[in-house]
Amino acid sequence: MPGTITRLADDRRLPVTSISAILLAFMASLLLHDASAQTFRANLAHTGEYEGAGVKGPPTVKWTFHTGGQVLSSAAVEGGVVYVGSTDGKLYALDAATGTMKWKFATLARIASSPAVADGLVFFTSYDSKVHAVDAATGKSRWEFQTGGERRFTAKGLHGSLPAGESMPDPFDMFLSSPAVSGGSVVVGSGDGNVYAFDAKSGAVRWKFQTGDVVHASPAIADGVVFIGSWDSYFYALDATTGAEKWRFKTGEDSVNHNQVGIQSSAAVANGVVYFGCRDSNLYALDAATGTEKWKFNNKGSWVVGSPAVHEGRVYFGTSETGMLYSLVAVSGAVVFGLDFKHWPTFSSAAVAGNLLYVGSNEGRLRAVDLGAGRVTWTFRTAASRAEGPRLTHRDGTPNYAGAYRENFYQAMVTGAERMLSVGAIVASPVVAGNIIYVGSTDGNLYALR
Repeated sequence: MPGTITRLADDRRLPVTSISAILLAFMASLLLHDASAQTFRANLAHTGEYEGAGVKGPPTVKWTFHTGGQVLSSAAVEGGVVYVGSTDGKLYALDAATGTMKWKFATLARIASSPAVADGLVFFTSYDSKVHAVDAATGKSRWEFQTGGERRFTAKGLHGSLPAGESMPDPFDMFLSSPAVSGGSVVVGSGDGNVYAFDAKSGAVRWKFQTGDVVHASPAIADGVVFIGSWDSYFYALDATTGAEKWRFKTGEDSVNHNQVGIQSSAAVANGVVYFGCRDSNLYALDAATGTEKWKFNNKGSWVVGSPAVHEGRVYFGTSETGMLYSLVAVSGAVVFGLDFKHWPTFSSAAVAGNLLYVGSNEGRLRAVDLGAGRVTWTFRTAASRAEGPRLTHRDGTPNYAGAYRENFYQAMVTGAERMLSVGAIVASPVVAGNIIYVGSTDGNLYALR
């Protein structure tokens, strides 16, 4: 019982050193629990709230692991191992203490989804059009499922680019859907337009739901319901057991430039409300039971690509062109504060641990924001941000888009987008496990910060 003194058979009390050892072991077990982050956005409701202590002061680099491509994937952490994907087509398992590679699993195409770890398996999707399940200890394939084919959102004259009659894949459709594991099912979206649920052990399809376009948002699950958006402009609530539609909600359309349309943002669910961002420039708050709109916050033409974080009655999210980070009252959408990141887009989703919020920027900066004071307390810059950032940054700190985008032609848009990512952008979402932050960058590195 708590508070009692353990006695040995001969009535000798345990020595102080033994009691200390027991306490240390107990504390270590607590720290090990806090040092886990098995799924995208920390939990199935995708609120972005992490149990770890995080990093209070200016961080130091504990270790860096370099991949052969861009790290768009957010990490998963479980059992002292960090799992992360890269556009080099490999999923890596790294020792959390040292960054040493334990194994790697190769697919035939870039990995732009965040892995989920459950019951000894790691689940993720790849541009090879497969959903993968690999053994967490060995990296050996346990099962895979071939979807109807991955693709990006595609439209004619995309973002006003020429030639106007050409169908163009969107270079800003950067992420694949990240799996959520619940009730023995793996739920994930696909570029073939389906939302799938698989048996986690066997990979057998339990159900699938067809939407009208690409599904690259990641499913949030709460109270037996899957919440997910599609590029068809609808947000869906599906029964987690059967896949049956409970309700759908229509967001904005853009039939001319196809700029202000589509749901990339994953949802967060809290207190009976589901929050998600949209490329129609709104952050929406819907009644989770009915899909009725409670409020929306307009961002003046700026996309909401990252997933909102919800914590203690506040909603936090970043915007694209305006480069803002907002804190809103969760029940009303009223602004608590807004931080200006000098028009550098935020595709990264915010992570909250304690009283600090961590969020990446396409500028190549990770910022820690004091939620009480509404101010940035420290900033970390990626290696490429320091080396390459100045050539694509104006003296006032704003992005030099003219230096990246040379003409209004589709191929120039693709090239320009890659040039802007060359500054070591952080489009992946930071993950907090214990007192370490893990965050990837387009410079190919996964950083472990403490």
